[in-house]
This record gives sequence, C-alpha cells and structure tokens, in this order.
Amino acid sequence: MPIAKAKFRPKSQRKFRDDERGATAVEYGMILAMIFLAMIGAVSAFGLNATEMWNNMSDTIVEASAN
Repeated sequence: MPIAKAKFRPKSQRKFRDDERGATAVEYGMILAMIFLAMIGAVSAFGLNATEMWNNMSDTIVEASAN
C-alpha cells in the first residue's frame, strides 16, 4: 500500500501545482469587482446630477407659483 501512495503523490502534487483554475477565478473576480466599482461611481454621479436638476426645477416652479 505505501508504494501506491508514493506513486500517486508526485502526480497529484504536479497536477495541483500546474492547475491555474484558481488564479483565473481570482483574476475574473478582480475584473468583476472593478466593473462593479465603476458602475457604483457612475450611478452615484448620475444620482447627484439628477437630484440637482430636480431641485432646480422645484425651486423654479415654487418661484413661478409665488408670482
């Protein structure tokens, strides 16, 4: 039985060492995180501009109604 383990171990270690699936998954995860952060930034900037636009419109309507 120990002979079978000795033969199996080097192949499994080599296979594990040469396996790049984990590194690829990490790279894709980082790309996804950067895209998510860019989307959050864009939505935040759009939200601020939209809020400012609606506030200006509201102020203009209130001023027009007062006259």
